[in-house]
Amino acid sequence: MPVDLTNERPLAWDSATLDADTKKMLDHLQPNILKAHVRDHLSVLFVRFNDVAAGRRYLRRIAETKMKSARRHLEEVRDFATTGHRGTPYVGIGISKAGYRDLGHSVEDLRKFGDKAFRDGMKRRVAEVLDPPVAEWDNCYQREIHAVILIGDAEREPVEALREELLNDLPPGARLLGEETGQGMHNPAGDGIEHFGYVDGRSQPLFLKDEVDKEPKEHWNPAFPLSNVLVADPLAADPARHFGSYFVFRKLEQNVRAFKEIEQELADNLGLADADRARAGAMLVGRFKDGTPVTLKGEAGGGTVVNDFTFDADEGSKCPFSGHIRKTNPRSHSREVIMARRGQTYGRRDDDAWDDSPPETRPSGEVGLLFMAFNSSLQSQFEFTQQSWANNPDFEVSETGHDPVIGQGERDIKVTYPKVWGKPGMSPPQTQVAQTVTMKGGEYFFMPSLAYLRAL
Repeated sequence: MPVDLTNERPLAWDSATLDADTKKMLDHLQPNILKAHVRDHLSVLFVRFNDVAAGRRYLRRIAETKMKSARRHLEEVRDFATTGHRGTPYVGIGISKAGYRDLGHSVEDLRKFGDKAFRDGMKRRVAEVLDPPVAEWDNCYQREIHAVILIGDAEREPVEALREELLNDLPPGARLLGEETGQGMHNPAGDGIEHFGYVDGRSQPLFLKDEVDKEPKEHWNPAFPLSNVLVADPLAADPARHFGSYFVFRKLEQNVRAFKEIEQELADNLGLADADRARAGAMLVGRFKDGTPVTLKGEAGGGTVVNDFTFDADEGSKCPFSGHIRKTNPRSHSREVIMARRGQTYGRRDDDAWDDSPPETRPSGEVGLLFMAFNSSLQSQFEFTQQSWANNPDFEVSETGHDPVIGQGERDIKVTYPKVWGKPGMSPPQTQVAQTVTMKGGEYFFMPSLAYLRAL
């Protein structure tokens, strides 16, 4: 029988009683969707094909010789935990609507993809999410991208070797339009961070039983059904058992210097002194730099990055409604909106992102986040999050402001912040913080099943 994507129970992928259809699904699903693949070093290649047969042969060869299945990835993770034996690099392939067309698919085939945002492509969705005009994007993203190829590993050398091999194998009619290089960043505790210096990557939806079992869940359930990320692959041989995911890629440049100046200015405006000054940035992000949720504590500390919490008892006196993690995952409702984020930082810098160096020592550009996320619906998940939550100054309460991290659009209202953590009393109205994250381009892709790729 077909795989039930709506089952609320997390997937026990290695259970002896796992049914044959689910095994088949995992054997033909790309890795990095249900569980993040280790990819501290990442190469992202954007390719255009101009020959149907050559493009098909190229992708088929990669799928047959370089790509592993989701099940093989999970087996490698288990083997590493028990034996220390390292797994193989991650290779992923996403195809845009234009790419499917260039691979010879008909208009009727393209209509089988149910997501209008995917069929439109990111360039035609600028108005929906208030992105900058396409003419302001990096040159690569202004062009018609057919496929994205992701290569990731814990070490640099395997990524570089695979990148070189795949580029050398590009057919004569194909072109490399551009590429991005990602490299993971970590604080002294070993937690992944982004360029503003804050712990990143938590509050992820979890789909696998072994991951869910490790998480405390007294307040918030991290288990999500497969339907949050998987859809039937409409062009595969057996869509009832072959699945893929809609993939959003966005290059987000971060002005770290400006953000750090904003943190200091906000702390001054709120009269925060000494150690309490760190709460200014925590109210913007929703967590302190070490990952401590500001809705739980008024100061950093605790040792582990807590994820078992909700905002239900916080009416804005601890974490403002505009706090980034509250805007993008309010936790109390609309769980079907939550995406599986797989982002990676990019750009080199000479300073330490997590320390307290003055703003003038921070980069003002050329660093940022390669935002990547898997969705079952680009419209109902990524675009909804951006449009109805991050860019909406009236979510969840009127006049709370834009998401101060990723929000886009005119900031024409003033906002207030709690003066003392957890107590009544708000600050005088403050001008919203300036936008310090700039979208530099991207595209929507579909990550097809291995069954589709290997049949090209």
